[in-house]
Amino acid sequence: MESQLAMTRAQRVRAAMYPETVEDTSYLLTTQIDGQQTNVQKLAEPSQMLKSAIVHLINYQDDAELATRAIPELTKLLNDEDPVVVNKASMIVNQLSKKEASRRALMQSPQIVAAVVRTMQNTSDMETARCTTSILHNLSHHREGLLSIFKSGGIPALVRMLSSPVESVLFYAITTLHNLLLYQEGAKMAVRLADGLPNGGPQGLVQIMRTYNYEKLLWTTSRVLKVLSVCPSNKPAIVEAGGMQALGKHLTSSSPRLVQNCLWTLRNLSDVATKQEGLDNVLKILVNQLSSDDVNVLTCATGTLSNLTCNNGRNKTLVTQSNGVESLIHTILRASDKDDIAEPAVCALRHLTSRHPDAEVAQNSVRLHYGIPAIVKLISQPFQWPLVKATIGLIRNLALCPANHAPLHDAGVIPRLVQLLVKAHQDAQRHAASGTQQPYTDGVRMEEIVEGCTGALHILAREPMNRMEIYRLNTIPLFVQLLYSPVENIQRVAAGVLCELAQDKEAAETIDAEGASAPLMELLHSRNEGTATYAAAVLFRISEDKNPDYRKRVSVELTNAIFRQDPAAWEAAQSMIPIGDPYPDEMENYRGMYNEDIPADHMGDLDPEYGMDGYSDHGGRMVYSDNIMS
Repeated sequence: MESQLAMTRAQRVRAAMYPETVEDTSYLLTTQIDGQQTNVQKLAEPSQMLKSAIVHLINYQDDAELATRAIPELTKLLNDEDPVVVNKASMIVNQLSKKEASRRALMQSPQIVAAVVRTMQNTSDMETARCTTSILHNLSHHREGLLSIFKSGGIPALVRMLSSPVESVLFYAITTLHNLLLYQEGAKMAVRLADGLPNGGPQGLVQIMRTYNYEKLLWTTSRVLKVLSVCPSNKPAIVEAGGMQALGKHLTSSSPRLVQNCLWTLRNLSDVATKQEGLDNVLKILVNQLSSDDVNVLTCATGTLSNLTCNNGRNKTLVTQSNGVESLIHTILRASDKDDIAEPAVCALRHLTSRHPDAEVAQNSVRLHYGIPAIVKLISQPFQWPLVKATIGLIRNLALCPANHAPLHDAGVIPRLVQLLVKAHQDAQRHAASGTQQPYTDGVRMEEIVEGCTGALHILAREPMNRMEIYRLNTIPLFVQLLYSPVENIQRVAAGVLCELAQDKEAAETIDAEGASAPLMELLHSRNEGTATYAAAVLFRISEDKNPDYRKRVSVELTNAIFRQDPAAWEAAQSMIPIGDPYPDEMENYRGMYNEDIPADHMGDLDPEYGMDGYSDHGGRMVYSDNIMS
């Protein structure tokens, strides 16, 4: 203690600021009281920080200089014929790639990066393969490193490494490919071209998903597949390699991040997988996941179900039998304000309610699970046109079931459809008058809304109560005007709804008074058999109270137009025109805007987990970029 007290002030300051210079630490005296720092200690902190920074700078400089001097020799050693020499060289380069300064030096040498790529591709030694893939993995976290790898032909070499039996090699190769695909221009095309190699990119990745159980490897692989799944060139290759089935295996994994990646990837691929077989289990899991509260899970599950039920009767039946209708209705009830969920959910329901053995079951199920009011609300203002378009198609399908007419009427569907029809027609007419091509609004043309609303009203008009309400809303002048539409499908649905309305004498007189006879006469010669039949039925009905000369002229026109080959058939045909449904099979066979399932191509931003030097991570969600039509 006496020796400590005998220290000079300068010695005490030196001991506090540079303790490593004191040989005997017992001389380090402190006057610290109650845990508070002394003034000398406070002054010592900046000094220590400055000293540490200087030491790091010196080490950084030493690392960079050492690497720069060693690179030419290491490049030679990597190209040596002796595999032992190559192995030792790769180990040294791997160590250098782990330090920032020496890693910078490596990235700035195209020669050594090219040598690493060649070594990785040609070696048969597992340890050398591990070291070289690790080197590229370390370099791939920097933009400059990615460019060096890309220019050195690293992508085909990395793709070849996907057939390695070593999990660490697979992990490094896949992570490097992931970074290249996210941040290096031209990388996706390079991966596609690498398909020509044995164990090509998508096939190798799918094989990993099918074979391994190591979570980190599966997660990394799924990240790469997620990036590739928004590339039009790679999507079919992944699907054809069995990617949907392989990804589906992991939907029940205990790893949330793996499940999330698999869901996004399945959603992105699903528009080109509508004819894939062996997806029964995937479809059942997706239906179960509709009970999730996670927005991302719901977005992916609804989008994938919507696409996989497109034009696939087997999938439609399976989802219907797996309580898919009830689950989709509950999803709409919980997420009707989220278009990324509501639109694909409605599209999936539209697919399930049309053209498969259990379509009628699905139509009834929507009503039995109280879905009709929620569905009708979706066509209220403000209009989200892709969602509105999908909902109109679903309403039309629901109207095919007679038991749904009263609930649809009670939900106020008819005035809402008429309001939509008037607005869409006015918008379409405004653009036609200005001589400009009708633009798309959120990917939807107003002519499509006109056709859909009229088609839905046509089916609803089969029920007398609905027919009377449609008539009282003064819709006949608009329907007659639509007979002049240049769009064949609009002509057909307009003639169809007039055919239903004309069953009532008052409505038939109004149709005649609006001058419908002339356009209907023209439509008798339509190439569309359904349009011609509807027109014939309307003309027949409005001529019933006319004088004999008028009826004879209509009869001759009908005979000439429809039965050119056999005029005598007209007399027999008159008694065969049904009152309630003049062309019963036409609606199911018709392939118009609202009766064709078209899968959506899900493209958009991904959420990369790795940041690059010079810029930060950016998150994002998938964009449901294209609408699905039924």
